[in-house]
Amino acid sequence: MIHWASFSDFLAMGGYGLYVWGSFGVTAFVMAIEPITIRRNRSATIIRLQRQLRAETRNAAQ
Repeated sequence: MIHWASFSDFLAMGGYGLYVWGSFGVTAFVMAIEPITIRRNRSATIIRLQRQLRAETRNAAQ
């Protein structure tokens, strides 16, 4: 079991702190951005499908 003498020792993670906290930060960032990206892509897909449906409906009426 690892025991840290201070909070700064905890943040340093035995010399691997930059790697550990950097990895944690990148993962948290990606997990925060993912729902936003999915929502935007979903909205864009719905709009594109609506346009396509309108165009097909117009072509079928002609």
